[in-house]
Amino acid sequence: MTLNLCVLTPNRIVWDSEVKEIILSTNSGQIGVLPNHAPIATAVDIGILRIRFNDQWLTMALMGGFARIGNNEITILVNDAEKSSDIDPQEAQQTLEIAEANLRKAESKRQTIEANLALRRARTRVEVINMSS
Repeated sequence: MTLNLCVLTPNRIVWDSEVKEIILSTNSGQIGVLPNHAPIATAVDIGILRIRFNDQWLTMALMGGFARIGNNEITILVNDAEKSSDIDPQEAQQTLEIAEANLRKAESKRQTIEANLALRRARTRVEVINMSS
């Protein structure tokens, strides 16, 4: 038995295929989803989506959004998403270093909040690469 997973951003369809299982980062922690999961709608955190596809695990960086699960269908609508295979490791590491520097330089509360969000996104992208290698 499988699940139909669809990962959407405002600009594109990142994933639309049947999978065996997923592990999703939500605002209240990680949830595992197998076939016949109870129907839920949940907020998706900045974090890693793990997908079991053809007996191997794939990873994807998600940048916050919402997920709807029901009738063996999962729809994830996020601000942005990147498969680990689409992330350039050097660019991701540089982005992380810039985000860390921006956080150190932040002076106002707004700059600190924005820098923290950028740092979370950058860390997630690096973690996705590290999980897949």
